[in-house]
Amino acid sequence: MDKGIENLISARNSLKASAEKSKALAFSLEKTGPRLDKINRRLQSLEVAIRPIQAPKDSLSAVGGHINRAVVPAAAVLKVFDAIHGLEKSLFDPQSDLRGYLGVLKQLGEALRFLEENCGMAIQWLADIVEHLEDHKVADERFILGLKKALKCLHELEAGEEKGRLDGGLLEVALDRLENEFRRLLMESSVPLPMSLPALPGQQACIAPSPLPVIVIKKLQAILGRLIVSNRLDKCISIYVEVRSSNVRDSLQALNLDYLEISDSEFNDVANIEVYISQWGKHLEFTVKHLLEAEYKICNEVFERIGMDVWKDCFAKIASQAGILEFLQFGKTVAETKIGFQPALWWGRLRQDPNLIKRVIEGACEIFWELSFQVELQRHAPPPPDGSIPRVVTFITDYCNKLLGDDYKPILTQVLVIERSWKHEKFQERILIDELLNLVKTIGMNLETWSKAYEDTILPYFFLMNNHWHLYKHLKGTKLGIILGDSWSRDHEQRTEYYSTLYLRESWGKLPILLSREGLILFSGGRATARDLVKKRLKSFNAAFDDMYRKQSNWLILDKDLREKTRLVIIQTIVPVYRSYMQNYGPLVEQDASAGKYAKYTPHSLETMLDSLFSPKPVRHGSFKVRQSTGKLNDGISDQYQTSPAVK
Repeated sequence: MDKGIENLISARNSLKASAEKSKALAFSLEKTGPRLDKINRRLQSLEVAIRPIQAPKDSLSAVGGHINRAVVPAAAVLKVFDAIHGLEKSLFDPQSDLRGYLGVLKQLGEALRFLEENCGMAIQWLADIVEHLEDHKVADERFILGLKKALKCLHELEAGEEKGRLDGGLLEVALDRLENEFRRLLMESSVPLPMSLPALPGQQACIAPSPLPVIVIKKLQAILGRLIVSNRLDKCISIYVEVRSSNVRDSLQALNLDYLEISDSEFNDVANIEVYISQWGKHLEFTVKHLLEAEYKICNEVFERIGMDVWKDCFAKIASQAGILEFLQFGKTVAETKIGFQPALWWGRLRQDPNLIKRVIEGACEIFWELSFQVELQRHAPPPPDGSIPRVVTFITDYCNKLLGDDYKPILTQVLVIERSWKHEKFQERILIDELLNLVKTIGMNLETWSKAYEDTILPYFFLMNNHWHLYKHLKGTKLGIILGDSWSRDHEQRTEYYSTLYLRESWGKLPILLSREGLILFSGGRATARDLVKKRLKSFNAAFDDMYRKQSNWLILDKDLREKTRLVIIQTIVPVYRSYMQNYGPLVEQDASAGKYAKYTPHSLETMLDSLFSPKPVRHGSFKVRQSTGKLNDGISDQYQTSPAVK
């Protein structure tokens, strides 16, 4: 009995101890569960991370080459990005250290050019890695999907508007600050000139010196040089004309020139008109000899490195906006009046000044009649190395249309009428039209001569395609284009198509034949022979493509429509043939250890590269150099911009 009770007590204690152990174990397992889940998740991630090393040895060897080829440019791109961010703090205020500011801007420009040239390549090589990993199942599908999403974002950024903002807009802000410094220098140095007439009868007033200090001119030239590289010349000219013409107007404001706006009826008042003519003579002399001659001089000094066409056009705008046309209109009205004494009185005023107006009219006419000769002299200059539009071509087309416009044609006609009357010849409007048509004809002859000056056999076709399109598109529907006629416009449109066809046939059109399928049909010579043929032909295609792309990546088409059309034709000529060839025969070489040497491009990478051709880049433009033949026209100046030691 006692023994049975003892056994029961012992069993109870044993069960109690087991229950407590089970409870402790359950509690321990409850705490361990989340830790096991965490370990499991880590194992899954680790499995994805080490998946590539579980691939076959041959696959891993091939991946190594692809990775090495892509990592170097990608790392270089990231390094340049970091450098760009480091430049930001140095681009705050050009006023305190203009030389240093321009130096940092140059570094920024070089960095951005590197990014523009290498971002696309780095992205494409990264895409090649992803494609290889996917094709050979070297990496996990989720890993590949993540890479594809990242690449898609990079492609969209590289191809979209953000491509031009690789610096986050830093360059544009820095250039805006440089424009503001250009304006500040002009405004602080532009002071209205008071009218100072001779103290003694017959004494000639001295011509005012240039109103801008030499150091300011040096700084303006340095700023211009940098802004021109960034295609901001037009903005600089606009700022310059605005500030300097305002300065001339301020100088004239104190002269009380209300009489320039008198009505025709007031010319019947003999007493008043005599006073007005007297004032007009003095004011015109002051305006021409002191204000405009000073502006003429400083325009030449500031813009001399760009070319005569720029600074003279700039001066013309200043003179026009300052009010010189009102002076000329008053003189024209006096000359045409029917009151007998007035023409004589007007001419008498002119004789008091040593042929002032005569010199102005003769100088204007001489420049007009000699321009055709000056354009012809440009025939001996080398053509643009990038096959683009020579500056003289755009200048002459714009110049002719301006002269035919309502603002300039009446004045030029009146000047030519006066010149002919001095020669006792009758002016006919056809004389003006014929001279402008002669300018266009001279340009056409220049184009033919320039096209024969290229050493490259393909560039002449590209150059003529570019320029005939410019003449067609930019003159069609204009005043000059209407005079030239529809047949002239159609002729240049047809010439554009003709030279476009020749250009394509002699360049990119020769590449598809390198991907011949001869000997590859059904692998008639055996798989090894077929593989050797494919390698040989891909190697020839790659070499020809690389050479042509390298050469033509420096060529330029400014017109967007022509640029996109030319790109599209090239892409349609190359990419479909290459895609079909690689789909059919690419597998023969892709398993090879040296596959990257032959399957160098994907169809997408070819299309991306071709779609980047002919875009404008920040470059220095050559000037329209004019040879001096009569003393009236000055030589153009070199287009090289150096930061002068005076710029600090």
